[in-house]
Amino acid sequence: MSLSLLLLIGLGAVGAGLGTYAITMLRQRRAALDRTLAGQEAIAVALPPGDAARRLLAGLRSYLPAEWTAGKRHQERLVMAGFDSEAAPMAFAAIRLGVLLMFLLLAQLLFVTPTPARAFLVFVGTVAVAWLVPLGGLAYLVRTRQDRIRKSVPDALDLLVVCVEAGTSLDAAILRVAREMRLSCPPLADELLMVNRRTNAGVPGDEALRGLAARTGLADLRALVASMIQSQKWGTSIAQVLRVNAETLRRKRRQAAEQNAQKAPLKMIIPLVLFILPPLFAVIMGPGVIRIAELFKVN
Repeated sequence: MSLSLLLLIGLGAVGAGLGTYAITMLRQRRAALDRTLAGQEAIAVALPPGDAARRLLAGLRSYLPAEWTAGKRHQERLVMAGFDSEAAPMAFAAIRLGVLLMFLLLAQLLFVTPTPARAFLVFVGTVAVAWLVPLGGLAYLVRTRQDRIRKSVPDALDLLVVCVEAGTSLDAAILRVAREMRLSCPPLADELLMVNRRTNAGVPGDEALRGLAARTGLADLRALVASMIQSQKWGTSIAQVLRVNAETLRRKRRQAAEQNAQKAPLKMIIPLVLFILPPLFAVIMGPGVIRIAELFKVN
């Protein structure tokens, strides 16, 4: 067994370990959310990693670029994707390094590079692909999470309006809505619970709401938070503000659905031309072409 294959197997084992660690952390996060919403003793959502994982990540820190482990931009993107633990930047940096080494080893095993020019091109292409794959995956996770939150915000605002008009305080209403949205939209429930936890910890309400907009990265939530802060500052009805924003966001959601429906015929052109029409022509015209070819062959 070659050294490259052994290194590839080792990197696969490391990737599997990091994946198991990430799944374990997500399950612990969900358990913490369930305990908090059930009224039990609240514990931090961003649980610290274990001793073994902490030592592993600390050892990898010296081999990774500082921009990967301490870059503010990547930390913000990880928070938007739902990974807000202390070990998230280090784990993401380790994944990027592992993907880079794995692609290089795969290129060495699969491609024959007898000339220096071809070896250089393969190396540059492999590094570019390995660089873009983790960033593309993170961008996909951010976009998916933002879409789920964006679609669930109008329903959450309706519940907030009902709770506020029933005489419940805004903090208690947010906690109640987080409990109700736990199954339909866990990301939004996590963010609302974070707002409630920061408020209970002594953070001013406007700052906690601004943190909600910053952690999700949604322009709609940023406008909603600005309206809520202005309503609290001037003493206007918070229920009316929530109702107006709920109607606005619901209208935007309906318009986005109509826009996607209008794009569907255009998106169907490529699969129609490439995958549907050729087999259809083959089925319809194939027997006739075969028959004509046989007649010409006989003559």
